[in-house]
Amino acid sequence: MERKRFSVTYFLRKARTNKAGLTPILARITTNGISKEIYIQCSVPADKWNQSKERATGKDKLCQQVNSYLDDYRARILAVRQELIAKGYEGNCIQIKERLQNPTSLSIMFLAELEKYCDKRQAEVGVRITQLTANKYHRVLRYLKEYIAANYRKDDLLLSSIGYEFLDGFNTFLQTAHNCKHNGAVNLLDCVKNFTRYCLRNEWIEKDPFRNYKLKEEHNKEKDHLTKEELETLIRKKLPNDRLDRIRDVFCFCCLTGLPFTDAEHLRWEHIRTDDNGTTWIYKPREKTAVMSRIPLLPYPMILLEKYERD
Repeated sequence: MERKRFSVTYFLRKARTNKAGLTPILARITTNGISKEIYIQCSVPADKWNQSKERATGKDKLCQQVNSYLDDYRARILAVRQELIAKGYEGNCIQIKERLQNPTSLSIMFLAELEKYCDKRQAEVGVRITQLTANKYHRVLRYLKEYIAANYRKDDLLLSSIGYEFLDGFNTFLQTAHNCKHNGAVNLLDCVKNFTRYCLRNEWIEKDPFRNYKLKEEHNKEKDHLTKEELETLIRKKLPNDRLDRIRDVFCFCCLTGLPFTDAEHLRWEHIRTDDNGTTWIYKPREKTAVMSRIPLLPYPMILLEKYERD
């Protein structure tokens, strides 16, 4: 059985000596060759510190209090490590530091917090994001529940356990179980990345799971635009049913106005205005950015608007 090495070392951070001459003491926790340092909120005069003994050498009250605090903090580190191991964790230096700085960090559940985050995003609809964006977060949550149930046989995972392996597996799951293309999977993983950054800012996790996981969209070859003749051919084309006819009309309207589909879908008659010269314009804020659009209407888009006026 492999022996796990563990040690705690105290040392001074002399570069941070304050005006009163006190130097902060740090604890370095080492497990299996990996170390993490922690400010333990304790300081001592540099000339009263013995590094070989890791103790304050003075006999005054301050040095006695420092040494007592160091003993208590070492015992606290050992107790945290034993607690982590008893709960099935590895008890490494990263986990120990997380537990010392945030006692609840290793009990926060991934899906439970993500669900709260999705509700938070839903409350921002119309203020910071659109409903389509909020729906995307809820879709990611649904897919993650499926992935964790299928691959981990659990209802939820600890937030601290989310890492590169989990993300790479979820990416594969999106592309196989839900037939997402590469860019579609990247788009959904961006939602997870935004959530993990939210967790980092709240200091629920110390390490960014996406630090070594690169999300890069593939750029497709530029597509040729329709020529004027091709667009006119499409406009004149007789289609077999009303559904295709409506799809063609919406597509042509977007081509001739430059509006994306979501803006065309939310277009209302109050957005249509005529100026003093008799030119008809679309005055409408964009759905995604709220930037005002000012678009002159050509004759054919006006015909389409009149055609669907009652809709």
